[in-house]
Amino acid sequence: MKHQPIHIGSDTRPHLVVIGNGMAGCLAIEEVIARDAHRYRVTIFGAEPRVNYNRIMLSPLLAGEKNFNDIVINTEAWYAENGIHLVSGDPVVAIERATKTVRARSGLETPYDKLLIATGSDPFIIPVPGKNLPGVVTFRDYDDVEKMLRAADGGGDAVVIGGGLLGLEAAHGLSLRGMKVTVLHLSNTLMERQLDEQAAWLLKAALEARGQTILTNADTAEILGDAHVTGVRLKDGRAIPASIIVMAVGIRPATALARDAGLAVGRGIQVDDHMVTSDADVLAVGECVEHDGQVYGLVAPLWEMCRALADGLTEAHTGYRGSVTSTKLKVAGLDVFSAGDFGGGDGAEDIVLRDASRGVYKRVVVKDDRVVGAVLYGDTADGNWYFQLLRDGSDISAMRDMLIFGQAFAEGGDGRNPRTAVAALPDTAEICGCNGVCKGTITRAIVDGGLTSLDDVRGITKASASCGSCTGLVENLLSLCLGDEYGGERKAKTMCKCTSFGHDEVRALIREKRLRAIPQIWQELHWSTPDGCSSCRPALNYYLLCEWPGEYVDDQQSRFSNERMHANIQKDGTYSVVPRMWGGVTSPRELRAIADVVEKYEARMVKVTGGQRLDIFGIRRDDLPAVWADLNAAGMVSGHAYGKALRTVKTCVGSEWCRFGTQDSTGLGIKLEHMSWGSWMPHKFKIAVSGCPRNCAEATIKDFGVICVDSGYELLVGGNGGIKLRGTDLLCKVETEAEAMAYCAAFIQLYREEARYLERTAPWIERVGIDYLKSRIVEDAGGREALTMRFLFSQTFSQDDPWAERAEGAERHLHSPMLVAAE
Repeated sequence: MKHQPIHIGSDTRPHLVVIGNGMAGCLAIEEVIARDAHRYRVTIFGAEPRVNYNRIMLSPLLAGEKNFNDIVINTEAWYAENGIHLVSGDPVVAIERATKTVRARSGLETPYDKLLIATGSDPFIIPVPGKNLPGVVTFRDYDDVEKMLRAADGGGDAVVIGGGLLGLEAAHGLSLRGMKVTVLHLSNTLMERQLDEQAAWLLKAALEARGQTILTNADTAEILGDAHVTGVRLKDGRAIPASIIVMAVGIRPATALARDAGLAVGRGIQVDDHMVTSDADVLAVGECVEHDGQVYGLVAPLWEMCRALADGLTEAHTGYRGSVTSTKLKVAGLDVFSAGDFGGGDGAEDIVLRDASRGVYKRVVVKDDRVVGAVLYGDTADGNWYFQLLRDGSDISAMRDMLIFGQAFAEGGDGRNPRTAVAALPDTAEICGCNGVCKGTITRAIVDGGLTSLDDVRGITKASASCGSCTGLVENLLSLCLGDEYGGERKAKTMCKCTSFGHDEVRALIREKRLRAIPQIWQELHWSTPDGCSSCRPALNYYLLCEWPGEYVDDQQSRFSNERMHANIQKDGTYSVVPRMWGGVTSPRELRAIADVVEKYEARMVKVTGGQRLDIFGIRRDDLPAVWADLNAAGMVSGHAYGKALRTVKTCVGSEWCRFGTQDSTGLGIKLEHMSWGSWMPHKFKIAVSGCPRNCAEATIKDFGVICVDSGYELLVGGNGGIKLRGTDLLCKVETEAEAMAYCAAFIQLYREEARYLERTAPWIERVGIDYLKSRIVEDAGGREALTMRFLFSQTFSQDDPWAERAEGAERHLHSPMLVAAE
């Protein structure tokens, strides 16, 4: 369309020209009109051939919940009634500040007295091969929705790249339109800028339950297809089919016009408190601007910016001083809220509430008696209240104990006394959500039944018998009913400060509830912290690995540093590397490879270990993958000297060489090591096989020891040669190597399944007793066979050399040299 030049005629008012017919530009004009309706003659240029509409509502438009007329903000009548000249479908391509004119794509030139730039933001397109193929779309405007709707009409597969808000909403809409949707997200959690790990996990689980496939840590390598997209290939080699690909990986302020015009531009168009740019006659507002170093991609700051801009244009005095933002969204029909800083930090304290039965997670971060951050999932009713407390910097010390329960509870009564709050509850108030037990049922049971302890209440009413989250409420009821007669409960040792459960209870609940992810455990078992701690995360990671072999994916974030690095860090910051030597036996090829590594990488020491291996000291972190590659080339794998795993199988030469040897101890040791290497365990685990009772391999101080005798093999368990010396207990005697290996596998698996994390075999056996082990392994043949088979099954997923994976480039960032900024 060729627009005619705009004639001033007799209208002598200053001409305010707006570049951008979106929410920011039109809202700014609304604010100006509200203050002084006749001050400016207004022209608005829009790139799209339509009136202003609510881009926030593109998601329900895609989902079929709205039509275009439902999302229009400013109708044609609004432009006409306010004397606004709309130039639609003809974007401005140049600003001539010297002549104070703008030029549109059609060639139309328009003079201005004041110019407002409201160009918004541009979608970020990841620079991968195939990004320009037909079928690759963004999700920013009505035309994008039309493209997605046409694709959805044909059905098939859709891929959404980006697990932020826009990406998830696009995925939801396409899913409702009947497409099979896969979301690819580079980070390990969805919406990582708005949600913490727990809330993001709940969101992921809910979306997957709705039929979507969510792939995190998914890095796109290329978009497949010739004349049209056919799919996406990830950097790990996986290929996902797609007839449409939605790019929703982020936005960038649209600054090209301003930069070409010579305006000051940083991350966005730089403005002052009245949204004035480096040119006094040019203003900017919305997602395209940078104010005090900040850029904003949410709607709430836009209102505040437009008010400040209108004040400046109509000579009011209020200026924009930045925005404290919150996010309250319904992502695919799921309620989420976040505000402020929920990253924690020094002096910050987390208050957490979890209600697994309702799918609710609430976390409020407090520092110096002030709310500094909040994350809510599933129940966001109190989001605005928490946000107001955060914005106002309110002192919450008086309501600290009730804060997490929301405004009505915290402000309704004596929030400082939980007993008072519980006493104020009606008898019909539900106390135990898991078992549907109300307050009146519990109090009547205590009074009428003479109950005096938490276990008594659990036994009669089942309250607090399931997830345990209501334990504190039940104890308050006991205290209210019994007064001074109730002395509280003796607290059993818990797994850590994050939970009221012990290790054994957590493992039992993982099996019973079929929990398969760390955040799922936190939610279902009502962890009191948002993301666990350094004590429970490694333990939970191990318990899940043990319980669900082949299903659970090892969480490297939840491992100790040495296990993440697959090497032991030394006091000077370098690492030691210990390749595996099966049964303590080596070869010229292996020794040459070790010697070459020592010289090539200037290792400072090679030391023979007590486990009959060679330890290479002084390897730099960034050299580790290359060292491992060189050792792999000689057939050597990780010795797991850093891990809670099988360390070594120590042997003597046995009957093949020694005149006292009764059996082939070296051969059996090698077989045991090949069977059990790579297996993760509660703690480090050592095996030894001695060829005769002279015990040269020190089998009597190992976790599992074998003493070869003329009639077969004595099997020993629970030894420890460390700080607390403990000799082994005799488990049994067997006649054959096959039996020795089967008993060893059964013992390892029983230890893996029932010992507590970081519990060596010695204290474990002292706790449960050798008779218990004999009853499970020696006396129960069927049980022993089942344990053996479970161990061998788990080993099919465990015996991948981690050194080989790192040598091929996995986790490359862990081995990159640290960058030091120049002063």
